[in-house]
Amino acid sequence: MLIVANFLQAVAVVLDYALTLYMWIIIAGAVLSWVSPDPYNPIVRFIHQATEPVLYQIRKRLPVSFGGLDISPIIVILAIIFLQTFVVNSLHGLARTII
Repeated sequence: MLIVANFLQAVAVVLDYALTLYMWIIIAGAVLSWVSPDPYNPIVRFIHQATEPVLYQIRKRLPVSFGGLDISPIIVILAIIFLQTFVVNSLHGLARTII
């Protein structure tokens, strides 16, 4: 059972890092929306391609624009924090109970 516990622990750590990285990409995309970046810059294109599908789904389902202010990145960041708190901590706890 030690292998299963170590596997769950590793999944929890990798998921935590991936969610943190994506949260920073969302923040970078929000900051880039305040300026007029070069749309042909590869970094700008990557950030746009990585964030826009998720942000588009939020914008499509919820009216999250208040006076021209788009709060969909805030909703995504709150969802990431929820996933980190609930799912990652649950995986850590499950791995501890298996040992």
